Amino acid sequence: MNLAAPNPVTNFEFTQTLATTLHRPAFLSVPGFAVRLLLGREMAEETVLASQRVAPEKLQRAGFEFKFAALKEALDIHH
Repeated sequence: MNLAAPNPVTNFEFTQTLATTLHRPAFLSVPGFAVRLLLGREMAEETVLASQRVAPEKLQRAGFEFKFAALKEALDIHH
């Protein structure tokens, strides 16, 4: 089973949401060429830079209810 949230987000969306939740700026990002340089092209493309969009289809079909369906709700420490 894919243990993933029902509403996947990109790394950029995650970073922005986390920064907002923590009331911190999110202005730095690592460019793809730097990741390729650090890890090597093949490793970078297959891991860090690859899309990992998965969905918890089996969990949802089984009727699993997520406590937090959206990232902002999950990161909010004041729920």
